[in-house]
Amino acid sequence: MHEYTTKTAESVWNNCLKFIQDNIQEQAFKTWFLPIKAIELTDNALYIQVPSKFFYEWLEEHYVSILKVALTKALGAEAKLLYKIRMENTTGNKQPYTEQLPSANRSPVKTQELDIPIQNKDPELKNPFVIPGIRNVKIESQLNSNYSFDNFLEGDSNRLARSAGLAVANKPGGTSFNPLLIFGGVGLGKTHLAHAIGVEIKELHPEKTILYISAEVFTQQYVDSVRKKTRHDFIYFYQLIDVLIVDDIQFLSGKSGTQDVFFHIFNYLHQNGKQVILTSDKAPVDMQDIEQRLLSRFKWGLSAEIQHPDFDTRVKIVKSILFRDGVEMPEEIIEYVAKNVKSNVRELEGAIISLIAQSSFNKREVTLDLAKHVVEKFVKNVKREISIDYIQKVVSDYFQMDIETLCSKTRKRHIVQARQLAMFFAKKYTKSSLASIGSQIGDRDHATVLHACKTIDNLLETDKQFKKYYEDINKKFSL
Repeated sequence: MHEYTTKTAESVWNNCLKFIQDNIQEQAFKTWFLPIKAIELTDNALYIQVPSKFFYEWLEEHYVSILKVALTKALGAEAKLLYKIRMENTTGNKQPYTEQLPSANRSPVKTQELDIPIQNKDPELKNPFVIPGIRNVKIESQLNSNYSFDNFLEGDSNRLARSAGLAVANKPGGTSFNPLLIFGGVGLGKTHLAHAIGVEIKELHPEKTILYISAEVFTQQYVDSVRKKTRHDFIYFYQLIDVLIVDDIQFLSGKSGTQDVFFHIFNYLHQNGKQVILTSDKAPVDMQDIEQRLLSRFKWGLSAEIQHPDFDTRVKIVKSILFRDGVEMPEEIIEYVAKNVKSNVRELEGAIISLIAQSSFNKREVTLDLAKHVVEKFVKNVKREISIDYIQKVVSDYFQMDIETLCSKTRKRHIVQARQLAMFFAKKYTKSSLASIGSQIGDRDHATVLHACKTIDNLLETDKQFKKYYEDINKKFSL
């Protein structure tokens, strides 16, 4: 007994840590052992504090043997290890989960004592925090391996985003692109690129823990964790991730509780050199109902826009689809399809597949006439995705001017108002950023577009004739 009285809980645990560190991988040691606090030594029982029940169960399932050896070396064959699990303060504390011990001026930490001698665990033990699609304790990435950099074709419209994605994949958490926010309209390849980055990291850095998740599923998980009172497990789980990819981050708009918990998770990951990758249908400056403190963090790294593909890129995409499907098609037909389906990559692929299907089902050769028939019908059916080019055409036709005049630098009042209307409708009917709208309509900046939208709002309230112009044009977009 005298031997034990000279020891402290901390000194015994430090001896255990030295042995454990020599026998497991460095990353595992940092993740699973450094957060543990030794808090009490009674006879041959060592009490340690762990962050959560999930943490305790992971230790008992994966490291029970090494813990037993380490503690036996430090305290003898009769040694016992007891856990105190820090429970989250449920009286409104929204701070991120920590392993901090109580001090004299803090209320005591709620603990749960588990008087369990070191023993082999039930092999059926599962992670109590279950993510849909992730059945076991092992964290699956949820990545789609069909999305890769090889089949994400580079063009002027996506070069910055693709290059930044490659840089992040080569050195996750080690570039200034953290977070990397990829934004742009529907069907332009944001999700594809996000998966491609994750797939590449998995290939180059197999030791990294990667998770792809949609903001919608993340929100549902958080709501469930609040309902089940497992919020601390939820937070700790996400602190384990090395590369977190969240798709459609704009879904957090208006959800203050989810934004709050994501803010704390983001801070922890960023401060610990972990990589965060986000996608959104709009730039941070255009996001509504997202807290300013979160938006400011989105701007810490790089916001890279994927724009509508230009003609050359669309040609490359069509050829890539045809090559993938083993189909040959004359160059003039490829160029015709690429020229007339401009809205996004998804619809371009849909048009090509429709053309191949028409040719196959009707046993007709793919001719230019067939292409015109299919594209005309296809474009009409997908008019719901209104492009900035289409908006400029409708507005310029209504005011009987060409698009060059609409986009010109002239300050003539009727032309300026037509141009402002085009910007207003582009903001209303597309998901393009203000900067993207400005660059496509007269090479203006986002401040000009913002001013145009405010001007149109004022004119609609004060000018009846102008309001009629607006209503006439607006009807054309709902046909």
